[in-house]
Amino acid sequence: MSEILDDFGLFVIGGGPGDPELITLKGYRVLKRAEVILYDNLINTKLLELAPKDCKMIYVGKQPYGNYTPQEVIHDLIKEYALTHKVVVRLKGGDPFIFGRGYEEVLFAEKHGIPAHYIPGISSMQAGGFSGIPLTHRGVSESMWIITGTKKDGSLSKDLKCAINSSATVVIYMGMKKLVEIAGIYKDAGLGDMPAAIIQHATLPNQKKVVCKAEDLSIAAAEGGLTYPAIIIIGKVADARSFES
Repeated sequence: MSEILDDFGLFVIGGGPGDPELITLKGYRVLKRAEVILYDNLINTKLLELAPKDCKMIYVGKQPYGNYTPQEVIHDLIKEYALTHKVVVRLKGGDPFIFGRGYEEVLFAEKHGIPAHYIPGISSMQAGGFSGIPLTHRGVSESMWIITGTKKDGSLSKDLKCAINSSATVVIYMGMKKLVEIAGIYKDAGLGDMPAAIIQHATLPNQKKVVCKAEDLSIAAAEGGLTYPAIIIIGKVADARSFES
């Protein structure tokens, strides 16, 4: 593992879905030698305790539907610190390359002659596994669609209407403000009774989960007190245990 001890530049690291022990060993090793950490809203701040005492830590979070640090500002900070420090970490929740804009930051760094390294993290879509819901299961679902509930213009991805025509598990990120719309799409397609689940704070002690029919997503979220950020899983896997009885 000598390359981790010698590499320099920007390290785009996935902090995982919440539990700090789910960080990769490679991510752990880089955090132990970080000089600057630009960290997101969704990371567990216990990960910051791994860094050296003199590490400079800068919050650049984007709260869902709330205050945020513009991406251009983050880029400027990456350039500023990576040109004056050896190990600059961009610490993100989940996996940086799954709706995390991590690749944009890698490309920006490379454009400015800064070596960039990607260290993956456990994605929040795998939160289902920590709640007893597999993303695939033999005889139930052999594939999955991963969809954003909020595109750049704020709209729900049109891919959802394609996804519901398959037998795949559908995983929706950033879709909590689109629950009524999502439920309506399934109901209009005659799939309102498709099993669905919403999971918030997976892997943490305050985890919340509801399992319902797709047409009842909005109602179930309100009754269960779930809000964003949360992951939405729709498909037979949300009720996979019933197929084993």
